[in-house]
Amino acid sequence: MSHLILLFSLFLAPAFADGGSQKSTPNLCSNDVSHKRQKRDWIWNQMHIKEEIDTPLPHHVGKITSSVRNNNAKYIIEGEYANTIFKVEETSGDVYAFERLDREKKAEYELTALIIDRTNNRSLERPSKFIIKVYDINDNAPVFVQKVFNGSVPEMSPVGTSVTKVTAVDADDPTVSGHATVTYQVTTGGEYFTIDDSG
Repeated sequence: MSHLILLFSLFLAPAFADGGSQKSTPNLCSNDVSHKRQKRDWIWNQMHIKEEIDTPLPHHVGKITSSVRNNNAKYIIEGEYANTIFKVEETSGDVYAFERLDREKKAEYELTALIIDRTNNRSLERPSKFIIKVYDINDNAPVFVQKVFNGSVPEMSPVGTSVTKVTAVDADDPTVSGHATVTYQVTTGGEYFTIDDSG
């Protein structure tokens, strides 16, 4: 019997020791974590659209998506030409353009995405700005910067003497390869004059 009592006391000793240490340890309950606001982020594809698309309107631009999960959530866009040129499908977040865009008139549009509770119009997430960029197509011909360029050269000048310089510009996007590149050609008088790519 004394052996049983000794064994029983050995089993109890660690339990009592742990019980004492638990009182001095701060309680890291999961409830502390649950009260912290979970970080939410706006997520969307990069917004871009080609200019002068000739398919029927509207044209799909991209999609705004928040990680907020709420059955009453509703997407809204505000800002430059929101709800006129650009509209958002309130449940899916799909953004559409309702006009054909011209990059040479306007290259980008700044808008703001919002998600609200449709029952009380309360914002469910902080608004986030985004830009819709209009991609260039090579739809502009180069134009000379003036109507007439005058030049002169002394008689008997050696071959290769500079006569004048002409300049033309292209309204297309110079960052897109080849879209704003200007080359020159002499159409009459080519037996006497040549022109290089600098004009």
